[in-house]
Amino acid sequence: MIKVAIVGTGSISNEHIQGYLKNPNVELYAFCDINETQLKKMGEKYGVTRLYTDEATMLAELPEIDAVSVCTWNAAHAPCTIMALNAGKHVLCEKPMATNADEAQAMMDAAKKNGKLLMIGFVRRYGNDCLLLEDFIDKGTFGEIYYAKATYLRRNGCPGGWFGNKALSAGGPLIDLGVHVIDLTRFLLGNPKPVSVYGATFHKLGDRRELADKKGYVASTTSNEDIFDVEDMATALIRYDNGAVVSVEASFSLNLKKDEGKIQLFGTKAGAMLDPELELFTETNGYMSNVQLCTSTALSFDGLFANEINHYVDCIINGTPCKSPAEDGVTLMKILDAIYKSAETGHEVILED
Repeated sequence: MIKVAIVGTGSISNEHIQGYLKNPNVELYAFCDINETQLKKMGEKYGVTRLYTDEATMLAELPEIDAVSVCTWNAAHAPCTIMALNAGKHVLCEKPMATNADEAQAMMDAAKKNGKLLMIGFVRRYGNDCLLLEDFIDKGTFGEIYYAKATYLRRNGCPGGWFGNKALSAGGPLIDLGVHVIDLTRFLLGNPKPVSVYGATFHKLGDRRELADKKGYVASTTSNEDIFDVEDMATALIRYDNGAVVSVEASFSLNLKKDEGKIQLFGTKAGAMLDPELELFTETNGYMSNVQLCTSTALSFDGLFANEINHYVDCIINGTPCKSPAEDGVTLMKILDAIYKSAETGHEVILED
């Protein structure tokens, strides 16, 4: 039985908590949050009585803690994670890993120095749709995948709160939404090394919070509601060392008909699209053909985070190789840094070793 603490008890922590509660090898042991009202609310909701507003105090008073989930705003990921690792705890850190690649590297260095697991919350790797695509890829259905497109577009879906405050979030839809689809496509391509990036960001529409049809998750905190200094839309082309190229689009606010979340893969033998069901495009007996499976293939959120949490616990208890290790988080942060730099300079950015 491992004792787990949650650092940051906002919206996403509920998904971690529900996953831990379903795992028979976990005791949900303590909560920590700088917002005392939110902390007490979550403690009452889940019956956790060890409540702290300071992580250092929690780690000092509860040395028996084995593992931590870091679910804070992005700017606190690195300090909270490094503190827990230095205290000898395993850490599952929500995405994005940090606010930049230097922070991410420091986190990974701390994990290695202390001999502890640092897993990054790339939850899309644990989805039923990802597992299905992996199966087709492993069996050679697509041949060589040389191009992919990933979109995570919201017409009006800024979560509000700290998500629009660059000092806390480090960016807008690129670092919040784009990180999911960039990582998923890179994972499906076999985690190739990124070599160059061209990106653009736009500050045109803002978060449009005043519109009545606002969609998407909402930040649990309402602090800094008047600040929105992040991009509302971003796009990028990412080139990898195996020759593959990925096109990415992400938005909080965009004038399109409806929200769009789509993954497309293009290979030498077949292509695929998740929108949200999986459809395959290939040729059969000399004819172009489209294939839909006779089962639900859309991403299911039922059990999605539980799959991630179960893997985290399995890695800790049994030493199972981590499916979303810190190394991949560092690489993803290098990609995001390069996109923002390219957007700022207007030029392609070459990624160094």
